[in-house]
Amino acid sequence: MNTRFLKYSIAFIIPLVAYISIQASGWWTFATVLLVYVLLPLFEFLFAANQDNLIEAEEELVAQDPVYDYLLYLVVPVQFALLYYFVSVIGREGSTNVELIGRVLSMGITCGALGINVAHELGHRKSKFERFLAKALLLSSLYMHFNIEHNRGHHKNVSTHDDPSSARRGEWVFAFWVRSIVMGYRSAWRLEASRLQNQGQPVFSFQNEMLRFQTVQLVFVATIYAAFGWLSVLCFVVAALIGILQLETVNYIEHYGLSRSLKKSGQYERVQPWHSWNSNHTLGRLFLFELSRHSDHHYMASRKYQILRHHEASPQMPTGYPGMMLLSLVPPLWFKIMHEQIANIQRVEG
Repeated sequence: MNTRFLKYSIAFIIPLVAYISIQASGWWTFATVLLVYVLLPLFEFLFAANQDNLIEAEEELVAQDPVYDYLLYLVVPVQFALLYYFVSVIGREGSTNVELIGRVLSMGITCGALGINVAHELGHRKSKFERFLAKALLLSSLYMHFNIEHNRGHHKNVSTHDDPSSARRGEWVFAFWVRSIVMGYRSAWRLEASRLQNQGQPVFSFQNEMLRFQTVQLVFVATIYAAFGWLSVLCFVVAALIGILQLETVNYIEHYGLSRSLKKSGQYERVQPWHSWNSNHTLGRLFLFELSRHSDHHYMASRKYQILRHHEASPQMPTGYPGMMLLSLVPPLWFKIMHEQIANIQRVEG
């Protein structure tokens, strides 16, 4: 019996610790922050990355094993159960401001690390059921338009100035947040309008997914207000924003300073493994369902998470995603380290 899939169950430690954080008191409400942004970066810094790939026969078996898909499906009820618990207890009496902040951060981290991340994986699948689950998970962070912009915009324009989600050399992460969020939202509207116009359908109709997404999100927020009140709504919106900022920070580190060449034909070169930063650090790979093997994901977007490969040509991050995300929040240090990495790549290419 194949039990290789069990290693990815480690990802469910995050919602478990988040649940403990939400129901706890005092500084224990920050347990999720401690796990994701202290312990995980520390362990990834101390232990070497694993560049091994599955052999061809193993890859074929693993790709066809539905258990890996079931793990992703399980995230949906877990995410919404945790969110329900969060909005139902966040406004309880006797909580201090510190405890409130700890609980909101815990929910927000789960929205990004579990909700949006798994939505990203499922959003690339072909089945309507899996894409529905992706949209449901994005609803839990009020970021449903990501499904349009990421699949139809980002993957086409990655590592070019046409892509809001590709960070430019010298760009501060805080400025990137604003540009990526605003321009990504606008891009999603344009992409959906273009799709409808090509099909001869009216843009301002309920055939427009962007209109449907905004309606669903407003109804979702209104339902939380009707059931639990303003404090729960406010805390949920802040938690969703934390999840969004985590996503955008991941976007920032994944393609920072990398660019595709423009050919004489006026078209950009095909996306290659060296147009995305990669991280083979094992814990981050497992906690994030292999998101950090990002080079292969862009090279072959249809490849499922459990069979993503390491490419020798892909530029490697010095450590795992959580550590690199923290590093990006200190721009002078980020620039110093990453510009040296880019210079090393250019010397090798030269």
